Amino acid sequence: MTDVAKSVKRIANCTPSTIPPEVFDASEPVLLEGLVGDWPAVRGCGGLAEAGQYLQPYFTEHPVTAYIGPPSIGGRFFYNDEFTGFNFRSGSAPLEQVLLRLAEQQVAPDKAQAIYVGSTMIDRWLPGFRDNNDIPIPFPDPLVSFWLGNQTSISAHYDFPDNMACVVSGERRFTLFPPEQVSNLYVGPVDQTPSGQAISMVDFRNPDLHKFPKFAQALEHAQIAEMKAGDALFIPSMWWHQVEAFSQFNLLVNYWWCNSLPALGSPSAALMNAMLSIRDLPKRQREGWKHMFEHYVFSADEETYAHIPEVGRGSLSPLDDTAARRLRANLLNKLNQ
Repeated sequence: MTDVAKSVKRIANCTPSTIPPEVFDASEPVLLEGLVGDWPAVRGCGGLAEAGQYLQPYFTEHPVTAYIGPPSIGGRFFYNDEFTGFNFRSGSAPLEQVLLRLAEQQVAPDKAQAIYVGSTMIDRWLPGFRDNNDIPIPFPDPLVSFWLGNQTSISAHYDFPDNMACVVSGERRFTLFPPEQVSNLYVGPVDQTPSGQAISMVDFRNPDLHKFPKFAQALEHAQIAEMKAGDALFIPSMWWHQVEAFSQFNLLVNYWWCNSLPALGSPSAALMNAMLSIRDLPKRQREGWKHMFEHYVFSADEETYAHIPEVGRGSLSPLDDTAARRLRANLLNKLNQ
C-alpha cells in the first residue's frame, strides 16, 4: 500500500518556536522533521527502560485506562469476529504498572500481548512534563495528551479538532486520507466504536479489495508519513488517519485544538441529529432539506440574511458566545420535547 500512496509534505529544520504560521492553517498534512528532537523527553526516552526512568518523577497514582489484546490480533485493535464487541479488553492501573506490563511483553515478542494507552491528559497524569517538553500552539486551551504502548495498529478514523502529533519514542506510520474519501473507506458503526470515533473496516496491512473494492480509489488519494522520534505531524481537522506503531515501546504526545467558539460544540452532534430526523424521510423530503442545509449552512454568507433588519436576524447572523449558548439552550428544549 505504501507503494501507492504519496508521501506527506515535509518541512525540515524548524523548532517549536519557529513553526511557519501557515502550518496551523494547512489544508493537507505536514510532517515537521525533528521538530521536537530537542525535547528532554525525546533524548531521555530511547526505549522502555529509559522512558520509565525519565517519566518516573512525573508519575501520579491516578490509574490510566489501558487496552490489552491477545497476540492473535497482531496489534490491530478492532471488533471481534462476531461483531458483538471488540477483540481486546480494557483495564486500569497506575502508569508505572502499565510500563512493567509492557516490559514483560518484551521477553517473548512473538507471543506479546498488544498494550495501548490512548489519549491520556498529560497535565493530570504526568504533571510537570510540559514544563520542559511543549509546543506553543497559537490557539487557546489545546488538549494535550500522551499515547503509549508496544506494536499496535489503530484503524483509520477522523478527529474534529486540528492535531499536532509528536513522536517522543519509537517509530510510527500515519496513513492519511482527505475527508472526501469517507465513502471509499467503508466506515463502521458510529454508535459502537472501539474508542469513541467511527473507524474504517479495511485492514490497511492486507486490504481485501474484493470485499472493499472502493478502497482502491481511496488509495489513489492516500498520504503516508513515516515518523521517527523527534518528528511531528500536523493533521488537519477531519482527515482520516490510521496509526501504526512499530517499536517494542512507543510514546507520542499530541495537541488538539479548535479555532472556534467552545459554545458551538461538536458538529458530530448535528450529524447524529440529522440521522435521527432527516435520513429516513422520503427521498423528496430529504432533497428539500438538502437545499435548506446548503442555503443556511454550507453556502451561508452575508446574502443569507442581508434582507432582514439587523435586529431581527437572530441565529442567522454569525454567532458569538452568548448567541451560541442561547441557540444551544433552544435546541436542547426542542430535543427534550
